[in-house]
Parts: sequence; structure tokens; C-alpha cells
Amino acid sequence: MKKDSLFTAFAVPTYEQWRAAAEKSLKGASFDAKLLTKTNEGITLQPIYRKEDTEKLPQMDELPGMAPFVRGTKAIEEKPTQSWHISQEIVANTAEAFNTAALHDLARGQTMVNIALDQAALRGLDPDEANSEEVGHRGLSLFCKKDVDAALQGIDLEKVPLYVETGALGLPVLTLFLAHFEATGKDLSKLRGCIGQDPFAILLAEGRLPYSLETSYDAMAQTTRWASKHAPELKTILVGAQAYHNAGGNAVTELAYSLSAGVEFIQALLARGLSIDEIAPRIQFSYAIGSDVFMEIAKLRAAKMLWSTIITSYGGSVESQKMTIHARTSAWTKTILDPYVNLLRSTTEAFSAVLGGVDSLHVSAFDEAIRPANEFSRRIARNTQIILEQEAHLAKVVDPAGGSWYVEWLTDALAQKAWELFLQTEEKGGLLDSLKASLPQNLIEQLAQAKSASIEQRKARIVGSNMYANVQESAPQQETLPAIQKDRINEVKSHRAGQDHDSLSKTLENLAASSDDLVPAAIKAALAGATLGDLFKVVRKSDQTETVIAPLRFHRAAESFEALRKHSAMHLEKTGSRPAVFLANMGPVSKHKARADFSAEFFAIGGFSVIREHHFQTPEEAAQSAVESGAAITVICSDDASYPAIVPPLAQAIKQANPQMLVLLAGLPEAEQLASYQAAGVEDCIHVRTNCYQMLRNLQERIGVIS
Repeated sequence: MKKDSLFTAFAVPTYEQWRAAAEKSLKGASFDAKLLTKTNEGITLQPIYRKEDTEKLPQMDELPGMAPFVRGTKAIEEKPTQSWHISQEIVANTAEAFNTAALHDLARGQTMVNIALDQAALRGLDPDEANSEEVGHRGLSLFCKKDVDAALQGIDLEKVPLYVETGALGLPVLTLFLAHFEATGKDLSKLRGCIGQDPFAILLAEGRLPYSLETSYDAMAQTTRWASKHAPELKTILVGAQAYHNAGGNAVTELAYSLSAGVEFIQALLARGLSIDEIAPRIQFSYAIGSDVFMEIAKLRAAKMLWSTIITSYGGSVESQKMTIHARTSAWTKTILDPYVNLLRSTTEAFSAVLGGVDSLHVSAFDEAIRPANEFSRRIARNTQIILEQEAHLAKVVDPAGGSWYVEWLTDALAQKAWELFLQTEEKGGLLDSLKASLPQNLIEQLAQAKSASIEQRKARIVGSNMYANVQESAPQQETLPAIQKDRINEVKSHRAGQDHDSLSKTLENLAASSDDLVPAAIKAALAGATLGDLFKVVRKSDQTETVIAPLRFHRAAESFEALRKHSAMHLEKTGSRPAVFLANMGPVSKHKARADFSAEFFAIGGFSVIREHHFQTPEEAAQSAVESGAAITVICSDDASYPAIVPPLAQAIKQANPQMLVLLAGLPEAEQLASYQAAGVEDCIHVRTNCYQMLRNLQERIGVIS
């Protein structure tokens, strides 16, 4: 058969014919109820997509590298020599430890230096001004140029790009890196990557800034204007959407509020005399990538399309319309329980990020929720990206998801939803005014509660946490970075003692007197020995106007079930045994096995020990074994037809022998039947619609596991 005649012998079915066949296979069940899926974003997914679904979408005619860049910002001819940057966060709290890890990882496939700063540095505090928990906690402690020198020793920033989130007032941190760059004699025009400030990220996390956003915007304007002239490949503005994701939001909120933040920054800098073509190329977006593979691909594609539309409305050039995206795999999806499953979660999330067209990517280590990543977990996370690039060859394909009718339709549907929320936010005065009115916080909390309810009822499954639990697992040991504040305070004292105070004071005075070009004056001050705290105080000036909002509540999806397991583990440590559940398996295996399996899994999730070795023919022998087991809870397992004869006598016998034992029933009988069982001593039922978390927590409280 010739290639051009392949399949011509077969008739192409119409959608109506396909649907008729699908409805026939459902045997009377509702097509909509069974085959339509509603996402967390409020988008209804069809079971099948066709060419007709995408024919009217404008982006279908665009090529990669063409506005609105839904298919990526790289043209086809650029793609063979371009891929995303492997930008793994290196969590170390001293410059020496960071440098050792960075050199090691750069020699083994990492292509971008990603520095996570500690809380003291993000707040512009020297170690002797900060609280002990702010210094070196899950980030690099940095207060002077010498720290940057030590952290980047042997790393050529003309060849290796840099990614640093600098907090709400980024100029002081940026200055220390620029001072290092200048002192090493490098060409600033070759500095690449992002050393970016994002005041909203700090506001959303902490709820307050000790100064006004106007001060933050003043500093942002200074760094952006300087970079546009001297370091054109450096991003100085960061728009982070991770906070919305990690608080339980969805793709719509992540897109809408990040776009609104970007617009807020543009408006602030336009008001300070910068042009749109100076501002837009200096902005980098950062997104978290969740577990819904296709939704996350669509999210990134929609982000690029919507941002291009926004920049076009400001009169930005085609080049300015290109969105640069850094991504990190989700912290919200990661678990403490069965943590090696996180390897799989991160892999699918990284896959989505790459297909969505990110410019740089951090894949979280499998033990991220437990401890700072070590060399082993960093290597596995890094190699996940390298495999996707070099073994799966994803970097060789232009827009791998492009042309998929489903992905293209979903991209458009998501973009429309996000645009609607974006416009609503702008109508309320923009992101800051909306945050002050708690509108985003309330919406995200509603979404988070809906997600939590789905997880608690196990409609949404978290393998190893609310499904398929391993009660006997041995979790990796929890660790923290060593406390370093005392050592750092001594280093601050030593640093200050070694400075020419007259020269330093003069440079700081010059910096304070500067108005139009702060960055060169700040670099001179840093080279003269100014600390991060010194620079921060000058840049902040005398602004004492606090910016206050209600912060978002960050959490992980599995936290509630992890708490149940923790309570059971504490009970084991205290008493020598886990809380126990006895399964009264009645009748032959064919009658009780399904519900016994369900019950065993149900209680394993809460860290209970399940006793299910035997099955019984009579209520009397089952009751005797249940009482002798020493368990606090008995679950009766059989089929509905057998229950009327066995449940009342079995429950009564157990209660007579041990009134404190709780008796549950596996299954959900009719209301009248259930009432008769409860009259005999049955406390409650467990079934597929049970709120698993609430039931297990209530049981832990009743039997004394939670005091």
C-alpha cells in the first residue's frame, strides 16, 4: 500500500458517530457525568478534541519566534543551538560551602548559578542586626563583597548566567554582585541572567514591608535604568507567581496576578521616566509547575501570549514582548511521607515546564520538604533535567506541544479565564489595592479549601500520603543547616575593624547624595567595604511608611495526612505500639476481601496498625478475637447481604465485652438499616465518600492518640 493511500480504505467517523458509540458503551450512564471533567480552574474538559476546536484560534497560524510567542520566543533557526538553563538552587549558608557545591554541580551539567539568599540578606540586614533564625536558614548568608567573592570564586560570570532573588529592595544585593564583577575585571555587558527584586513576593509571604512600595520602585527604577545601558542581558525585575501556587491557587490566579504585578511594575517605572522598551526586557517571570501536566504546559504558553498582548498595548517593540520565564517544580505537591515518590512528581513537572517553553528551570530535590538537599539529592534532581535534554532530546524540538488540538484549545481557554481575572484586578485599582482589600487572598483561600476537601476525601490522590501508605517506611532523617550567626557576627566585627572608616563614610555620603544614578555610587561604596546593611539604610533613606496586607498561607497538599502519621508515630514512641484496628472479616474471602482491603488502606493512611489475619464464620468468634486483640477499633467487613444477620449480634457482643472499643462498619447501608446497626453499637461507617482525614483525626482523638 502506498503512503498517500494509507487509511483511505477506512471511513473517517464524524464526532456524532463517535459520541453515539461512546454513549452506547456507557450503558445508560450520563455522558456529561462520566466523560466531562471540570478542572480547578473552572474549565470543563471534553473527552476528545478535534481540528474544528482550534480552527478559529489566532495563534494556530503563528510560528515559533513570532508574536504573540505562544509557541516560544526562539525562532526555528535558533532552536538547535538553544535550550533551557539548568538552574538548580544550591542551598548552603556559607560562601565557602556554596562555592564548593556550585563548582561541583557546574562541572556535572548545571548551566546557571542559582543562589538562594537567607532571610537576613533578603531583608537587607547584616548578621548582627538580624534574628538568629534569619541568618543562614535555608539560604546563603551574605553581607559584603568578600562573601560574594568567596561564593563565586572560580566561576566566570561572563560565561555562566546568574539567578538571584533579591527581595523587595534589590539594589543593595545587586550592588555587591556588581562590585565583585567590576573587581574581577569582567565586562559588565556580558553579565547575564537575573538579579531581580520582587516586593510582592515578600509582601505575600510576610504581610508587611517596613517601608513603602514607592521606595522599592525608586530602587527598581535605578537598577533597571542602569542595566539597560550597561548590562543589557541582565534582568533586574522579578515577577514571582510561586506564592499563589504554594498557597493553593490555580493556574488562573497564578497567571492573572503575576500579569497584574508586571503591569504594576511597568506603571511605576514609566512614572519614573523609563520607556517600555527599557522596562520590559528587564523583567523575568517565575512560575511554580504543578502536577497537572497539560494545564501547566498551557499555563506557560498562555503567559507568553498574554504578556505579549500587554506589552503591545504599551507600544513595546516585538523584542520587548518576549517573556522570559524561570520555573521551579512545585513545593506544594511534595511530601514528607514516601519521599522518593517526589522523584516522579518532579520529573512530570519538569517535563511540563520544558514543553511549556521555560528559559531556566529548577527541579526540586526529592527531600526538599524534609531537609536541605545534599550532594546525592542535588545530583538526582539535576540529572532529571539532563535526561530530558540529552536522552529525551526535548531541547531539539520546537514547541513540542504545539499543534495538539487539546493543548491549543486548553491554552486559549486558560488564557481567557486568566485575562478575565486580570481585568477584574485592574478594575479594582491593580494588584496592590486588590491585596489591601484581600481579594486575591480570599479567592486563593477558597481554592485551597476546595483542594483540601478533595484531598481529604481522596478524590485527589497523593500517593504514599492519602493513598497506598507504607506504615513501616523509614523516612530520611530531618536535617537543618548549621547555626552560624555567632560566627557571622564575629566576621562582621572583623570586617568593620579592617575598613578605612573615613573613606567608607565618604562613599556612603556620596551615595546618599546621588539622585539620578545610584548604582555606580553604590558599587564604589561596596568596593570601599560597605555592607549590605549600610547600603540598605542609604537606599531606604528615612522611609518609615509600612506597607501591610494579609499574607498568603503557604502549605503543602499532604500536610494534613502527614500530621496524622506523625501523631501515630508519637504514640508508637510513647507506648511502644501503634494505634491498632481489628478487621472482623466475616464469611468467605469473596465476601469480605474488597472491604477489608479498603479498610486496611484507609487506616494505614493514618499510621494505624491493622490486624486482619483471620476471617470468621460467627459473630461470637469474631467478637472474642476482636476483644482479645487489644485494638481500640474494630471494623466489620463483609457484603451488604450478610450485614443484617451479623452486624447487630457482633456489635452487641463487642460492646458487652469492651464498652470502650469503637465499632465501625465498612460500607454505606441505607439510612433505616444504618439506624438499626447504630442502635446495636456501631459508631460510624467508612466508605469511598468518607472524609478520610476528618474520620481518622476524630478516631485518633477518641482513642487518645491526640491528647
